[in-house]
Amino acid sequence: MNDPTPTTHFGFKTVAEQEKASLVKAVFDSVAPSYDLMNDLMSLGIHRLWKDSFIDAVKPRAGEHLLDVAGGTGDIAFRFLKRGGSQVTVCDINAEMLKVGRERAIDKGFLQGLDWVVGDAEALPVPDTSVDAYTIAFGLRNVTHIDQALREARRVLKPGGRFFCLEFSRVVLPVFDKIYDTYSFSVLPWLGAKVAGDPAAYQYLAESIRRFPAQKELVAMMEEAGLEQARYRNLSGGIAAIHSAWRL
Repeated sequence: MNDPTPTTHFGFKTVAEQEKASLVKAVFDSVAPSYDLMNDLMSLGIHRLWKDSFIDAVKPRAGEHLLDVAGGTGDIAFRFLKRGGSQVTVCDINAEMLKVGRERAIDKGFLQGLDWVVGDAEALPVPDTSVDAYTIAFGLRNVTHIDQALREARRVLKPGGRFFCLEFSRVVLPVFDKIYDTYSFSVLPWLGAKVAGDPAAYQYLAESIRRFPAQKELVAMMEEAGLEQARYRNLSGGIAAIHSAWRL
């Protein structure tokens, strides 16, 4: 008899859908203290340029309320406030990541305009049509049902609100894709072992990137979820990409 339990992927592994969220949570519980340092080491600091480009696309405005999903350590929230945005709700399923974000906010002098909320991207604890912009940076690939997370994004956006996703994507440059694969599956787990003490977490990172929808596939999923004028822009030859759309 076939097993009726719905399954999904956790990296290259097949797991029960109901298990994935707890597995992802365990990964980020483990790496939270070293998460920002590892981002610098893994990308040679380039992730900072990607995030700056991301905020350039968002174009924060005075009076705007941003919902930053999976934004635990605050990188996108801090940039949004620095660039003139007024209010950010940082929502993350992982309390340990939010704890790091709160501590960083205090260290950086961000004492107003920030709320920190534990919540699931697939069932946001946010009212309908309540935010001006929605961002998710390097978080969408970790959710169990991407289509549901996209529908939730549309639900919480005001009419005229904007959706933005920054995520690892598919390398489009010949030859470079092979180099990137070697780096991902050799260097990242080694760094994870040396710095974070958890090579498996960074093996999962490399695998989860390969399981994430390619650029045009994600555009189609955004449109299916009811987001309009969906488009993307590659960064660093497609290592990452910015996807954007509107809730009309």
